[in-house]
Amino acid sequence: MTPDELKTLIHHVAAARPEIGPLEESLKWGEQSFTPAKRNVGSSVRIAPRPDGDLALMFICHTDLVDEFRDLYPDTLTYEGNRAIVLPGGVAPDREALEHCIALALTYKLRKRQKRT
Repeated sequence: MTPDELKTLIHHVAAARPEIGPLEESLKWGEQSFTPAKRNVGSSVRIAPRPDGDLALMFICHTDLVDEFRDLYPDTLTYEGNRAIVLPGGVAPDREALEHCIALALTYKLRKRQKRT
């Protein structure tokens, strides 16, 4: 998967879920970052190409997102600590699992609020 394909996938996930809505794009730490334009909906998702051809989908490390992904897809995706899903270069990821994880990140704050009520 290329960075452009991953960017398209992130936008596809957001467009398919009205609760997410449009995304704001920016650069954070030199990486493409995507955040719901509506406030208090989700956490940012960043794309970090690696020199070895791998691609990392980065998440804010003080969330429990990567732990949640690891619980849902322990053997389907590859993880890096509490901050990334790593997509090995030249290997097609499980698109359904990846889409689900992106949706979970982009609705993180919304889901967190709903758990409290």
